[in-house]
Amino acid sequence: MPQRLPDRLHPPLARRRPCAALVLLLLLALSLSLFLGRYPHPYWMPPRLLHEDALAARLFFRLRLPRVLAAALTGGALAAAGLVMQMIFRNPLVSPGFLGVSQGAAFGAAFAILFLTSAPLAVQSSSALFALLGLLFSYRLARHLRYGGWALRLVLAGIAVSALFSSGVGLLKYLADPLRTLPEIVFWMLGGLWAIRWESLGYVALLTLPALLLLYLMRWRLNLLSLDDETAFSLGAEPVRERGLLLTAAVVATAAVVSVAGIIGWVGLIVPHLARRIVGADAQRALPASMLIGASFTLLCDDLARLLLAGEIPLGILTSLFGALLFAVLLSRGMIGGRR
Repeated sequence: MPQRLPDRLHPPLARRRPCAALVLLLLLALSLSLFLGRYPHPYWMPPRLLHEDALAARLFFRLRLPRVLAAALTGGALAAAGLVMQMIFRNPLVSPGFLGVSQGAAFGAAFAILFLTSAPLAVQSSSALFALLGLLFSYRLARHLRYGGWALRLVLAGIAVSALFSSGVGLLKYLADPLRTLPEIVFWMLGGLWAIRWESLGYVALLTLPALLLLYLMRWRLNLLSLDDETAFSLGAEPVRERGLLLTAAVVATAAVVSVAGIIGWVGLIVPHLARRIVGADAQRALPASMLIGASFTLLCDDLARLLLAGEIPLGILTSLFGALLFAVLLSRGMIGGRR
């Protein structure tokens, strides 16, 4: 008589339902967001106008559709990167900006605006380059430290590199023209998707989607890599190489979205905690749930950024506001962490 396999190999239907609900929630949010805006009415565009109004059709397909897709991709990438880093470093307060990535991207964008050009492609390329340099500098510095284990050394190196890039951004802001380039630098650092077009979305997707696919395919390894090196090695993992591969994929995805969206804070920190509260701490379910929740959360914040005021609110302000409020609620209820 065949034996029933343990539930940990075949999760019960009750554990799969939350992910299905999150997929439906994201699809609903995507569908509604495409018709939210300030044309021709303050908050809503009737779908029939796509056939009756040429301007509405151009607005829908050339501006709103790529922006909605970019918002979902940005949130999913930041949330996935946050979960990967929190599990690898075994630290619930780690986020994608932890290894100097976000600060490096900010420095690259400010450098391009001040010394090169404010053209979107130049700003995006410079931002992505310095974001990856932030990871490289953190890695090289960690190799030369002689304190603690590898994870702790990388953490300390990331803090130092982030501080250096932050100082560099402050210097560039001091040198910038206060009437012309300084507002551009400050507004970019606040985060936003107002400049998204199909070209920039294609650039982001070219780097982000393969990185997210790698993280998704290797999500089951995260459970092993969150253990100490000796235990992970005894279970068949190669901790140093596999952690490096997953961290690189997480940083590439983060650098790509930050280069076009600016600094979008708190998504990578708070969303993984929400995902673990909903589906548990197993990365096989927590990683897809983080992607889905992050995409929906960022999409909702971007909708509010477009709708609340006549002048657009920077997206980074809203994600920080709602993310900090959610974090305070989770902290007050002792919910930071995950359940097995």
